[in-house]
Amino acid sequence: MKFNIIEEQIRNVAQKFAEKELAPIAEKIDKEAKYPEETFKKMVKCGFTGIGIPVEYGGSGGDDILKCIVIEELAKKCAATAGILSIHAIFGQAILKFGTEEQKKKYLPLVSNGGKHGAFALTEPNAGSDAGSAKTRAIKDGDEYVINGTKCFITGGANADFVLVFALTNPSKCLKGMSAIIVPKGTPGFSIGKIEDKMGIRASETSELIFDNCRVSKLNLIGEEGKGFKIAMMMLDGARIGVAAQALGIAEGAIDISIKYMKERIQFGKPISALQGLQWYLAEMGTKTECAKWMVYRAASLKKQDLPYGKEAAMAKLNASENARFVTNLALQIHGGYGYMKDYPLERMLRDAKITEIYEGTSEIHKVVIARAMLG
Repeated sequence: MKFNIIEEQIRNVAQKFAEKELAPIAEKIDKEAKYPEETFKKMVKCGFTGIGIPVEYGGSGGDDILKCIVIEELAKKCAATAGILSIHAIFGQAILKFGTEEQKKKYLPLVSNGGKHGAFALTEPNAGSDAGSAKTRAIKDGDEYVINGTKCFITGGANADFVLVFALTNPSKCLKGMSAIIVPKGTPGFSIGKIEDKMGIRASETSELIFDNCRVSKLNLIGEEGKGFKIAMMMLDGARIGVAAQALGIAEGAIDISIKYMKERIQFGKPISALQGLQWYLAEMGTKTECAKWMVYRAASLKKQDLPYGKEAAMAKLNASENARFVTNLALQIHGGYGYMKDYPLERMLRDAKITEIYEGTSEIHKVVIARAMLG
């Protein structure tokens, strides 16, 4: 796998950023479940939040390969921060692909390198994998939509300046009546509900969003009425590549820590790196992770070329997420009792890895997506 000089430069910048800005705070923000607002501002200054958005709209340019590189490197040190960047990018990508020229000029400079937060609100209490069961409604009243309903498990929802909400504008048509609407922070009738106390990626805030006769202009509609579900599914295809890159970074970070520990830990008069059983663990971890890396960048490359990539994105996320859990589990085993303690980062990384098998589509849903694509 060969990266060009720009991609290697971006990787170097992301590595240094992760080492300097994330490694020192990862344990603290996990323990306190504290959203790293200052770190987000630093990512804005580095141009990370603008990757994938054209320069003419205030972004940093670049493509999904660059985005994967940054997310991968950040995840090696702090999966929560990598997840924040990955999910934040969905809002801008939706505006870029489906928004009007006026909407692009209005929102993209703000959510790329303007420091504003974007969120993507699809999931509901009774509509997770089954998005077709969504109940949130947005009924037109003159020049406005009146939104009523509740969204849950929304990454960055409480901190978002703009939320892309998927709601039924024509409830009688179910999925064909779903639309995508931008709801700005502070809009009357829009409030934040429960902030979730999560097992992993604890610094990446996840919240409930409540809409009670929330009125927004009809100009906030993204794309056409009734095309919301299609927009959501297309955005999830791209988001899966980002989550796969996050999972890849977690696995690579766990391998790096394990190699260092194996060389330093002395048992029976010699470093444990001399033990064949642990060498075999490391070999398996490395081989599976290298396979995951090829799949992640293969999917990103297809998307960059505007080629079909849905199946490959699902495969990359399925494989990378399951590998992240596998690798972090073995890495913790290599560390023995120390790995189980919070003094070492492995127990956090194991907790963080698990969510990559769940959000942006569970592993089971991805298997359905893959199988359907294979069967035609």
